[in-house]
Amino acid sequence: MASPELQTLIDAKRANPYDGNKSIEALRAESNARGDEPMPEGAKNTIVDANGVYAEWIEAPGVAQDRTFLFIHGGGYYRGSVQSTRPTAARISAATGARVLSTSYRLAPEHAFPAAVDDVYCTYQWLLSQGADPAKTAVGGISAGGGLTLALLLKLKENGDPLPAGAAPMSAWTDMTQMASSMQTKADEDPSISKPYLDRMSGYYLNGADPKTPLASPLFGDLAGLPPLLVQVGTAETLLDDSRVFAERAQAAGVDVEYQPWQDMIHGWHMVGFLPEALEAIGKVGDFFKARVA
Repeated sequence: MASPELQTLIDAKRANPYDGNKSIEALRAESNARGDEPMPEGAKNTIVDANGVYAEWIEAPGVAQDRTFLFIHGGGYYRGSVQSTRPTAARISAATGARVLSTSYRLAPEHAFPAAVDDVYCTYQWLLSQGADPAKTAVGGISAGGGLTLALLLKLKENGDPLPAGAAPMSAWTDMTQMASSMQTKADEDPSISKPYLDRMSGYYLNGADPKTPLASPLFGDLAGLPPLLVQVGTAETLLDDSRVFAERAQAAGVDVEYQPWQDMIHGWHMVGFLPEALEAIGKVGDFFKARVA
């Protein structure tokens, strides 16, 4: 049964619906305001330059220094930041017992595809150059960050680079065609994400590229050989099928997939610190990490 806090969240989102007339700058300002939430007690952050990409080490107290979770923020490829997602990254650090490297990436429309993929790839390469063991590393992200998580895996496989021990795409945007049935069937349930919103933002990001290009839409990639995956998605999300169909295709390709549809959850619920289901879902990410990391 969904928590009362979830209804509070849904009511707040419905009171401030997506306005297609809002500028990118105004939408970014809304996202950046989320950085006002403090990190959990005892967590710390350290700024690093990951081969020219801004990133931060975010650590809960007592984490293992030889285990790493690379976290990729969401924001429709046009907004979001390391700074505004510090609390979420800190909760992931606590759940996994690992250091979290939270990475930024260049944003659209100023920097179109594949700039974001290139930056995340660059951060992963930097991580390995610092001595991180792929067998003790996992990757994960929320929304666009979930899509970038999967795009990173495809790029690593394509280039013959070491793959991480596992990956956790959460509420992932995997299909930039926006043609999945849940775009319509969940339109009245999801107060966060709509097809018009995604169509606008995919246009900025793709800038004319084919929406079925695998590094932009991992759903259409060759999924064979990917590491174990934890795929989490809310059943009230318009992006439900982005995760459900991806999980089915990955399983058909022989990938070890744990698919978790969370009843009544809306898009990106992991980021809401007062939501019990967010803490529970991140706890499951921690369980997955501990089970998969050598």
